[in-house]
Amino acid sequence: MSDQQLQQLVKMVNQIAANQHGEEAQAAQRVATHLQKFWARSMKAQIIAYLDEGGAELTPLAREAVLRLKHERQAG
Repeated sequence: MSDQQLQQLVKMVNQIAANQHGEEAQAAQRVATHLQKFWARSMKAQIIAYLDEGGAELTPLAREAVLRLKHERQAG
């Protein structure tokens, strides 16, 4: 995946997170559930790898959501 494609994924997850309201833990879970349901396996792998490398451009809520996604994938 190119850097441009990765930047698009980061932008998308940040936008999804920005549209969530309410308690942070519940919002993060909603974002993680959305990623799990609607993102391709390769997209999920890339955003998790980005988080593992520091995830500098992820918002705090997006970071928490990707971390939850990572944990769900490891558990399942």
